[in-house]
Amino acid sequence: MADAKVIPFDDDRSRGGAGGAGGAAQRPARRRGAGSRRHGAGTAAMGDVQPLPGRTPVGDDAPVPRESRESRESRESRAERDGGAAASGAAPGTESGSGDEAGGLEQRVASGLAFLRRRLTGDYAVDDFGYDEELTDQVLMSLLRPMYEKYFRVEVKGIENIPSEGGALIVANHSGTLPLDGLMMQVAVHDNHPADRHLRLLAADLVFMLPVVNELARKLGHTLACAEDAARLLEQGELVGVMPEGFKGLGKPFADRYKLQRFGRGGFVSTALRARTPIIPCSIVGAEEIYPMIGNARTVARLLGFPYFPLTPTFPWLGPLGAIPLPTKWTIQFGEPIHTESYPPEAAEDPMLMFNLTDQVREQIQHTLYKLLVQRRSVFF
Repeated sequence: MADAKVIPFDDDRSRGGAGGAGGAAQRPARRRGAGSRRHGAGTAAMGDVQPLPGRTPVGDDAPVPRESRESRESRESRAERDGGAAASGAAPGTESGSGDEAGGLEQRVASGLAFLRRRLTGDYAVDDFGYDEELTDQVLMSLLRPMYEKYFRVEVKGIENIPSEGGALIVANHSGTLPLDGLMMQVAVHDNHPADRHLRLLAADLVFMLPVVNELARKLGHTLACAEDAARLLEQGELVGVMPEGFKGLGKPFADRYKLQRFGRGGFVSTALRARTPIIPCSIVGAEEIYPMIGNARTVARLLGFPYFPLTPTFPWLGPLGAIPLPTKWTIQFGEPIHTESYPPEAAEDPMLMFNLTDQVREQIQHTLYKLLVQRRSVFF
Protein backbone atom coordinates (compact mmCIF):
# COMPACT_ATOMS: atom_id res chain seq x y z
CA MET A 1 0.00 0.00 0.00
CA ALA A 2 1.45 3.26 -1.03
CA ASP A 3 2.43 5.75 1.59
CA ALA A 4 -0.23 8.38 2.01
CA LYS A 5 0.59 11.97 2.50
CA VAL A 6 -1.10 13.84 5.35
CA ILE A 7 -2.17 17.26 4.27
CA PRO A 8 -2.86 19.56 7.26
CA PHE A 9 -5.88 21.84 7.31
CA ASP A 10 -3.73 24.90 7.20
CA ASP A 11 -1.92 23.65 4.17
CA ASP A 12 -2.42 26.85 2.18
CA ARG A 13 -1.08 29.04 4.91
CA SER A 14 1.69 26.58 5.66
CA ARG A 15 2.77 26.62 2.12
CA GLY A 16 2.75 30.37 2.06
CA GLY A 17 4.74 30.51 5.25
CA ALA A 18 7.20 27.83 4.18
CA GLY A 19 8.18 29.66 1.04
CA GLY A 20 6.60 27.17 -1.41
CA ALA A 21 8.13 23.86 -0.16
CA GLY A 22 5.04 21.86 -1.12
CA GLY A 23 6.74 18.41 -1.40
CA ALA A 24 7.97 18.21 2.17
CA ALA A 25 5.92 16.59 4.90
CA GLN A 26 4.17 19.18 7.04
CA ARG A 27 4.07 19.02 10.83
CA PRO A 28 1.30 20.65 12.86
CA ALA A 29 2.20 24.18 13.75
CA ARG A 30 3.33 24.74 17.36
CA ARG A 31 2.24 27.75 19.40
CA ARG A 32 5.02 30.15 20.15
CA GLY A 33 5.23 33.08 22.45
CA ALA A 34 5.04 36.65 21.34
CA GLY A 35 8.77 37.03 21.81
CA SER A 36 9.68 34.25 19.41
CA ARG A 37 7.10 35.15 16.77
CA ARG A 38 8.41 36.50 13.51
CA HIS A 39 6.87 39.61 12.04
CA GLY A 40 7.71 39.36 8.33
CA ALA A 41 7.15 42.14 5.86
CA GLY A 42 4.22 40.49 4.08
CA THR A 43 3.86 37.00 5.60
CA ALA A 44 2.70 35.63 8.91
CA ALA A 45 4.29 32.81 10.91
CA MET A 46 2.91 29.37 10.35
CA GLY A 47 -0.09 28.61 12.59
CA ASP A 48 -0.84 32.26 13.32
CA VAL A 49 -4.20 33.77 12.51
CA GLN A 50 -4.14 36.97 10.51
CA PRO A 51 -5.44 39.92 12.55
CA LEU A 52 -8.48 41.93 11.51
CA PRO A 53 -7.74 45.17 9.71
CA GLY A 54 -7.01 48.00 12.07
CA ARG A 55 -6.32 45.79 15.11
CA THR A 56 -2.96 45.07 16.67
CA PRO A 57 -2.04 41.37 16.34
CA VAL A 58 -1.79 39.84 19.79
CA GLY A 59 -1.36 36.12 20.29
CA ASP A 60 -3.89 34.05 22.16
CA ASP A 61 -1.32 33.02 24.70
CA ALA A 62 0.44 36.35 24.85
CA PRO A 63 1.05 37.14 28.53
CA VAL A 64 -0.55 40.35 29.75
CA PRO A 65 1.91 42.42 31.76
CA ARG A 66 1.15 42.76 35.46
CA GLU A 67 1.15 46.51 35.23
CA SER A 68 -1.55 46.36 32.52
CA ARG A 69 -3.78 44.12 34.59
CA GLU A 70 -3.44 46.32 37.64
CA SER A 71 -4.13 49.50 35.68
CA ARG A 72 -7.16 47.90 33.98
CA GLU A 73 -8.53 46.66 37.33
CA SER A 74 -8.02 50.08 38.89
CA ARG A 75 -9.82 51.72 35.97
CA GLU A 76 -12.73 49.29 36.28
CA SER A 77 -13.05 49.78 40.04
CA ARG A 78 -12.84 53.54 39.59
CA ALA A 79 -15.59 53.39 36.94
CA GLU A 80 -17.76 51.33 39.30
CA ARG A 81 -17.28 53.90 42.09
CA ASP A 82 -18.10 56.76 39.72
CA GLY A 83 -21.18 54.96 38.46
CA GLY A 84 -22.38 54.37 42.03
CA ALA A 85 -21.76 57.98 42.92
CA ALA A 86 -23.72 59.14 39.89
CA ALA A 87 -26.61 56.86 40.82
CA SER A 88 -26.68 58.33 44.34
CA GLY A 89 -26.61 61.89 43.09
CA ALA A 90 -23.01 62.63 44.01
CA ALA A 91 -20.38 63.87 41.60
CA PRO A 92 -17.89 61.28 40.24
CA GLY A 93 -14.70 61.11 42.23
CA THR A 94 -16.30 62.30 45.49
CA GLU A 95 -17.12 60.35 48.58
CA SER A 96 -20.95 60.67 48.47
CA GLY A 97 -20.93 64.43 48.52
CA SER A 98 -18.82 64.72 51.67
CA GLY A 99 -17.08 67.73 50.18
CA ASP A 100 -20.38 69.55 49.71
CA GLU A 101 -21.42 68.73 53.26
CA ALA A 102 -18.12 70.00 54.62
CA GLY A 103 -18.46 73.18 52.59
CA GLY A 104 -22.02 73.71 53.83
CA LEU A 105 -20.92 73.17 57.43
CA GLU A 106 -18.10 75.67 57.04
CA GLN A 107 -20.52 78.19 55.57
CA ARG A 108 -22.96 77.75 58.46
CA VAL A 109 -20.18 78.11 61.01
CA ALA A 110 -18.92 81.26 59.33
CA SER A 111 -22.44 82.68 59.19
CA GLY A 112 -22.99 81.90 62.86
CA LEU A 113 -19.73 83.55 63.87
CA ALA A 114 -20.59 86.64 61.83
CA PHE A 115 -23.99 86.76 63.52
CA LEU A 116 -22.38 86.57 66.99
CA ARG A 117 -19.93 89.30 66.08
CA ARG A 118 -22.76 91.62 65.04
CA ARG A 119 -24.62 90.82 68.25
CA LEU A 120 -21.61 91.57 70.43
CA THR A 121 -20.68 94.76 68.62
CA GLY A 122 -24.25 96.03 68.33
CA ASP A 123 -24.07 96.17 64.54
CA TYR A 124 -27.72 95.25 63.88
CA ALA A 125 -30.88 97.21 63.12
CA VAL A 126 -33.96 97.56 65.35
CA ASP A 127 -36.97 99.64 64.37
CA ASP A 128 -38.96 102.06 66.53
CA PHE A 129 -41.07 99.25 67.97
CA GLY A 130 -38.09 97.08 68.95
CA TYR A 131 -38.45 94.65 66.06
CA ASP A 132 -35.18 92.82 65.31
CA GLU A 133 -35.55 91.24 61.89
CA GLU A 134 -32.19 89.45 61.89
CA LEU A 135 -32.73 87.87 65.31
CA THR A 136 -36.26 86.85 64.31
CA ASP A 137 -35.18 85.21 61.06
CA GLN A 138 -32.10 83.39 62.32
CA VAL A 139 -32.97 82.50 65.91
CA LEU A 140 -36.55 82.99 67.04
CA MET A 141 -38.21 81.52 63.96
CA SER A 142 -35.81 78.59 64.12
CA LEU A 143 -36.98 77.91 67.67
CA LEU A 144 -40.67 78.07 66.75
CA ARG A 145 -40.39 76.12 63.49
CA PRO A 146 -40.06 72.60 65.01
CA MET A 147 -43.30 73.13 66.93
CA TYR A 148 -44.94 74.51 63.79
CA GLU A 149 -43.77 71.76 61.42
CA LYS A 150 -43.35 68.64 63.57
CA TYR A 151 -45.52 69.06 66.64
CA PHE A 152 -48.66 70.84 65.39
CA ARG A 153 -48.06 69.98 61.69
CA VAL A 154 -49.70 73.20 60.59
CA GLU A 155 -51.43 73.22 57.20
CA VAL A 156 -51.75 76.64 55.57
CA LYS A 157 -54.44 77.59 53.07
CA GLY A 158 -55.17 80.80 51.20
CA ILE A 159 -51.72 82.33 51.61
CA GLU A 160 -52.21 83.92 48.17
CA ASN A 161 -54.89 86.18 49.67
CA ILE A 162 -52.19 88.13 51.51
CA PRO A 163 -50.84 90.94 49.29
CA SER A 164 -47.19 90.88 48.30
CA GLU A 165 -46.66 94.51 49.25
CA GLY A 166 -48.39 97.29 51.12
CA GLY A 167 -50.23 97.30 54.40
CA ALA A 168 -52.93 94.78 55.32
CA LEU A 169 -54.79 93.85 58.51
CA ILE A 170 -55.16 90.13 59.30
CA VAL A 171 -58.02 89.43 61.73
CA ALA A 172 -58.05 85.96 63.36
CA ASN A 173 -59.89 84.02 66.04
CA HIS A 174 -58.12 83.55 69.38
CA SER A 175 -58.08 80.39 71.51
CA GLY A 176 -55.94 77.82 73.27
CA THR A 177 -55.45 79.17 76.85
CA LEU A 178 -51.93 80.30 75.88
CA PRO A 179 -51.41 82.52 72.80
CA LEU A 180 -49.60 79.94 70.70
CA ASP A 181 -52.03 80.53 67.84
CA GLY A 182 -50.60 84.00 67.21
CA LEU A 183 -47.05 82.64 67.08
CA MET A 184 -48.03 79.84 64.69
CA MET A 185 -49.82 82.33 62.46
CA GLN A 186 -46.66 84.45 62.40
CA VAL A 187 -44.53 81.46 61.35
CA ALA A 188 -47.13 80.52 58.71
CA VAL A 189 -46.85 83.92 57.03
CA HIS A 190 -43.07 84.06 57.38
CA ASP A 191 -42.40 80.60 55.90
CA ASN A 192 -45.12 80.34 53.25
CA HIS A 193 -45.63 83.76 51.72
CA PRO A 194 -43.78 84.08 48.38
CA ALA A 195 -42.75 87.67 49.19
CA ASP A 196 -41.22 86.66 52.58
CA ARG A 197 -43.48 89.00 54.49
CA HIS A 198 -43.36 89.45 58.27
CA LEU A 199 -46.48 89.60 60.43
CA ARG A 200 -46.53 92.25 63.17
CA LEU A 201 -48.93 91.16 65.91
CA LEU A 202 -50.85 93.47 68.23
CA ALA A 203 -50.54 92.05 71.76
CA ALA A 204 -52.27 92.74 75.09
CA ASP A 205 -50.77 94.85 77.88
CA LEU A 206 -50.02 91.74 79.95
CA VAL A 207 -47.50 90.54 77.37
CA PHE A 208 -45.33 93.63 77.88
CA MET A 209 -45.52 93.42 81.67
CA LEU A 210 -43.78 90.03 81.93
CA PRO A 211 -39.96 90.30 82.24
CA VAL A 212 -38.67 87.87 79.61
CA VAL A 213 -41.77 87.70 77.43
CA ASN A 214 -41.68 91.47 77.00
CA GLU A 215 -38.23 91.44 75.34
CA LEU A 216 -38.98 88.43 73.15
CA ALA A 217 -42.28 89.91 71.98
CA ARG A 218 -40.60 93.17 71.01
CA LYS A 219 -37.85 91.33 69.11
CA LEU A 220 -40.50 89.32 67.25
CA GLY A 221 -42.17 92.51 66.09
CA HIS A 222 -45.15 92.53 68.45
CA THR A 223 -46.47 95.84 69.67
CA LEU A 224 -49.18 97.14 71.95
CA ALA A 225 -52.75 96.57 70.77
CA CYS A 226 -53.70 100.22 70.33
CA ALA A 227 -55.01 102.17 67.35
CA GLU A 228 -51.97 104.47 67.22
CA ASP A 229 -49.38 101.70 66.85
CA ALA A 230 -51.55 99.79 64.39
CA ALA A 231 -52.05 102.90 62.24
CA ARG A 232 -48.30 103.62 62.15
CA LEU A 233 -47.49 100.07 61.06
CA LEU A 234 -50.15 100.05 58.36
CA GLU A 235 -48.98 103.40 57.01
CA GLN A 236 -45.45 101.96 56.78
CA GLY A 237 -46.80 99.15 54.59
CA GLU A 238 -46.50 96.46 57.26
CA LEU A 239 -48.62 93.33 57.62
CA VAL A 240 -50.47 93.65 60.96
CA GLY A 241 -52.24 90.85 62.82
CA VAL A 242 -54.98 91.33 65.42
CA MET A 243 -57.19 88.95 67.42
CA PRO A 244 -60.22 90.98 68.52
CA GLU A 245 -61.57 88.34 70.92
CA GLY A 246 -58.69 89.01 73.31
CA PHE A 247 -58.75 87.19 76.63
CA LYS A 248 -62.44 86.35 76.16
CA GLY A 249 -61.50 84.01 73.34
CA LEU A 250 -58.18 82.85 74.73
CA GLY A 251 -59.59 81.84 78.13
CA LYS A 252 -63.03 80.54 77.17
CA PRO A 253 -64.03 77.09 78.47
CA PHE A 254 -63.57 74.00 76.35
CA ALA A 255 -67.33 73.60 76.02
CA ASP A 256 -67.45 76.85 73.99
CA ARG A 257 -64.67 75.88 71.60
CA TYR A 258 -64.83 77.36 68.11
CA LYS A 259 -67.63 79.73 69.12
CA LEU A 260 -66.39 83.23 68.44
CA GLN A 261 -66.74 85.76 71.22
CA ARG A 262 -67.62 89.41 70.73
CA PHE A 263 -65.18 91.39 68.57
CA GLY A 264 -65.11 94.44 70.79
CA ARG A 265 -66.24 97.80 69.46
CA GLY A 266 -64.75 97.36 65.98
CA GLY A 267 -61.61 99.41 66.53
CA PHE A 268 -59.65 97.32 64.04
CA VAL A 269 -62.18 98.16 61.30
CA SER A 270 -61.81 101.88 62.01
CA THR A 271 -58.02 101.57 61.79
CA ALA A 272 -58.20 99.74 58.46
CA LEU A 273 -60.63 102.31 57.05
CA ARG A 274 -58.35 105.20 57.99
CA ALA A 275 -55.31 103.46 56.50
CA ARG A 276 -57.34 102.31 53.46
CA THR A 277 -55.88 98.81 53.75
CA PRO A 278 -57.62 95.46 53.14
CA ILE A 279 -58.93 93.29 55.98
CA ILE A 280 -58.04 89.59 55.66
CA PRO A 281 -60.09 87.17 57.82
CA CYS A 282 -58.09 84.24 59.23
CA SER A 283 -59.49 81.03 60.74
CA ILE A 284 -57.35 78.80 62.96
CA VAL A 285 -58.42 75.22 63.77
CA GLY A 286 -56.51 73.04 66.24
CA ALA A 287 -55.57 75.55 68.93
CA GLU A 288 -58.73 75.00 70.99
CA GLU A 289 -57.67 71.48 72.00
CA ILE A 290 -54.04 72.03 73.04
CA TYR A 291 -55.10 72.98 76.61
CA PRO A 292 -58.72 71.87 77.15
CA MET A 293 -59.84 74.37 79.79
CA ILE A 294 -62.34 72.63 82.04
CA GLY A 295 -62.21 75.16 84.88
CA ASN A 296 -61.01 78.60 85.96
CA ALA A 297 -59.47 79.29 89.37
CA ARG A 298 -60.54 82.91 89.59
CA THR A 299 -59.16 83.46 93.10
CA VAL A 300 -55.69 82.36 92.04
CA ALA A 301 -56.00 84.48 88.92
CA ARG A 302 -56.76 87.61 90.97
CA LEU A 303 -53.83 86.95 93.28
CA LEU A 304 -51.45 86.59 90.33
CA GLY A 305 -52.94 89.46 88.35
CA PHE A 306 -53.98 87.21 85.46
CA PRO A 307 -57.29 87.43 83.60
CA TYR A 308 -57.86 83.71 84.32
CA PHE A 309 -56.07 80.70 85.79
CA PRO A 310 -56.79 77.63 83.66
CA LEU A 311 -57.58 74.18 84.99
CA THR A 312 -57.04 71.47 82.40
CA PRO A 313 -56.94 67.64 82.60
CA THR A 314 -53.15 67.87 83.04
CA PHE A 315 -52.51 71.29 84.61
CA PRO A 316 -51.73 71.94 87.43
CA TRP A 317 -52.09 68.31 88.49
CA LEU A 318 -48.97 67.09 86.65
CA GLY A 319 -46.86 70.10 87.51
CA PRO A 320 -44.55 71.29 84.73
CA LEU A 321 -45.55 68.33 82.55
CA GLY A 322 -49.08 69.65 82.53
CA ALA A 323 -47.89 72.73 80.66
CA ILE A 324 -46.98 70.66 77.60
CA PRO A 325 -49.65 71.26 74.92
CA LEU A 326 -51.42 68.36 73.27
CA PRO A 327 -50.10 67.57 69.75
CA THR A 328 -53.19 68.53 67.78
CA LYS A 329 -53.31 68.95 64.01
CA TRP A 330 -53.66 72.60 62.98
CA THR A 331 -55.10 74.31 59.93
CA ILE A 332 -54.71 78.04 59.25
CA GLN A 333 -56.77 79.48 56.42
CA PHE A 334 -56.53 83.04 55.18
CA GLY A 335 -59.78 84.19 53.59
CA GLU A 336 -60.46 86.55 50.75
CA PRO A 337 -59.65 90.16 51.60
CA ILE A 338 -62.32 92.73 52.34
CA HIS A 339 -61.22 95.89 50.55
CA THR A 340 -61.67 99.30 52.13
CA GLU A 341 -60.22 101.56 49.41
CA SER A 342 -63.63 102.42 48.01
CA TYR A 343 -64.89 103.94 51.27
CA PRO A 344 -64.51 107.72 51.81
CA PRO A 345 -62.19 108.99 54.57
CA GLU A 346 -65.11 109.94 56.84
CA ALA A 347 -66.35 106.32 56.79
CA ALA A 348 -64.14 105.58 59.80
CA GLU A 349 -66.47 107.75 61.88
CA ASP A 350 -69.64 105.95 60.81
CA PRO A 351 -70.61 103.57 63.65
CA MET A 352 -73.15 101.69 61.54
CA LEU A 353 -70.59 100.98 58.82
CA MET A 354 -68.02 99.81 61.37
CA PHE A 355 -70.61 97.52 62.95
CA ASN A 356 -71.53 96.01 59.58
CA LEU A 357 -67.91 95.44 58.55
CA THR A 358 -67.07 93.97 61.95
CA ASP A 359 -70.00 91.59 61.71
CA GLN A 360 -69.01 90.65 58.15
CA VAL A 361 -65.48 89.74 59.24
CA ARG A 362 -66.72 87.78 62.23
CA GLU A 363 -69.27 85.83 60.19
CA GLN A 364 -66.68 84.95 57.56
CA ILE A 365 -64.27 83.62 60.19
CA GLN A 366 -67.02 81.64 61.93
CA HIS A 367 -68.28 80.11 58.67
CA THR A 368 -64.75 79.07 57.70
CA LEU A 369 -64.21 77.49 61.13
CA TYR A 370 -67.31 75.34 60.72
CA LYS A 371 -66.24 74.31 57.24
CA LEU A 372 -62.75 73.31 58.41
CA LEU A 373 -64.17 71.37 61.34
CA VAL A 374 -66.38 69.36 58.98
CA GLN A 375 -63.40 68.57 56.77
CA ARG A 376 -61.15 67.58 59.69
CA ARG A 377 -60.71 63.82 60.10
CA SER A 378 -59.42 63.89 63.67
CA VAL A 379 -58.20 66.28 66.33
CA PHE A 380 -54.73 64.75 66.25
CA PHE A 381 -54.36 63.60 62.61
